[in-house]
Amino acid sequence: MEEQKQSYIYATAAVLIWSTVASAFKIALRYMSFLQLLLYASIVSIVTLFVILVVQRKLTLLKRYSRGDYMRSIGLGILNPFLYYIVLFKAYSVLPAQQAMTLNYTWPIMLVLLSIPLLRQRITCKRIVAICISFVGVWMIATQGNILRFRFTNPIGVGLALGSALIWALFWIYNVRDKRDDVVKLFLNFGFGFVFILVVNLIFSDVTVPNTMGFIGATYVGLFEMGVTFVIWLKALKLSQTTAQVSNLIYMVPFLSLVVIHLVVGERISLYTVGGLTLIIAGIIIQQRPDFKSRNKVGNTK
Repeated sequence: MEEQKQSYIYATAAVLIWSTVASAFKIALRYMSFLQLLLYASIVSIVTLFVILVVQRKLTLLKRYSRGDYMRSIGLGILNPFLYYIVLFKAYSVLPAQQAMTLNYTWPIMLVLLSIPLLRQRITCKRIVAICISFVGVWMIATQGNILRFRFTNPIGVGLALGSALIWALFWIYNVRDKRDDVVKLFLNFGFGFVFILVVNLIFSDVTVPNTMGFIGATYVGLFEMGVTFVIWLKALKLSQTTAQVSNLIYMVPFLSLVVIHLVVGERISLYTVGGLTLIIAGIIIQQRPDFKSRNKVGNTK
């Protein structure tokens, strides 16, 4: 029971930190370009993850991996952090934080859609209904309530935010198949991904020393969005008796994020954003719940 209490403490800490990152993105982007933010945040993340590996005494694991393992890390590093954060940060640079955050949160729905061709999973009627509910929410956010006019307030931004969700879902599918240590995998992904990030910055951006506010923003993003919070969440899952006991707390993140965005960034939160986000989360919860037959089968096996 004591471990379960600790699990809730770690999980709550992770949820509270993740609830601030959307605001951190938006504020940091006031002082640097999206490419520069990714460059410096990645550096902070790599250093942070390296320190964590040293503390956890996992550096020796790097010697045990094969050439194929490192090639896999290169591929995953291209997806995340390289492509994912380029698309996500660009979306935040052109959209209000509330819109970019909520649209990015559709990745579980994208995961279901990608699972059909990539994992050859059959899609049930329940999942079709769940997807439709979530995409009504997406439409509400993208049009800011002008649902029948079929006009997005910012089609490029909407496409980027949904694209980031698609990339993250694709990364999740391939990453979950990789049974290596999670922290080591993340370190290698960021290490290899940084090479591509640096090249893109050298070609398309100015690699300059950021000002104080830009440095603080990039450090916060690298430390908490890309680094230590992931380890805190893993600790919560490890201490919990069951994953479900803490994983449901993750649904609080987008709603808490809206509160932080309003208080810190100063955006007036639209009712359409709240309504659309509620529909997105409802669709995610519906498609993740087992149906009645599945619950009966589980119950009969006990």
